[in-house]
Amino acid sequence: MKTQQDAAVFLLRITLAAGFLSAVASRLNLWGAQSSGWKNFVHYTAETNSFLPSSWAVIIAVLSTIAELSIGILLLLGFQIKRTARYASVLTLFFALAMSISFGIKESLDYSVFAFSAGAFLLSTFSRYEWSVDQFLHQ
Repeated sequence: MKTQQDAAVFLLRITLAAGFLSAVASRLNLWGAQSSGWKNFVHYTAETNSFLPSSWAVIIAVLSTIAELSIGILLLLGFQIKRTARYASVLTLFFALAMSISFGIKESLDYSVFAFSAGAFLLSTFSRYEWSVDQFLHQ
């Protein structure tokens, strides 16, 4: 590894990708008995967005799942990292705010959603990304 910073940036990117992909896998029952399942996720989406009509829950659940899957794959591959990390930061910030409005700030803090958002924002600030498609394309 070239530097400790390169290693830290790589680790941050991979752990953020894993977090997004694990959440999607749980919704789709890919974690087996430990999965939350789609119905539970739609119910949780409705609760988290309690300030919106409950009829929007399925649409929000589908769109957020597509966004999280896309972000997770792009981060894992290391493609368009700067842009993808910004999207990840905004998406998780919206999630943290929705959780805070619906459940109180403690829930967002307990699940480290603000920290996840800040980590994604931090990832977007670096000028180079070792061990990524971006690095390969920009050599």
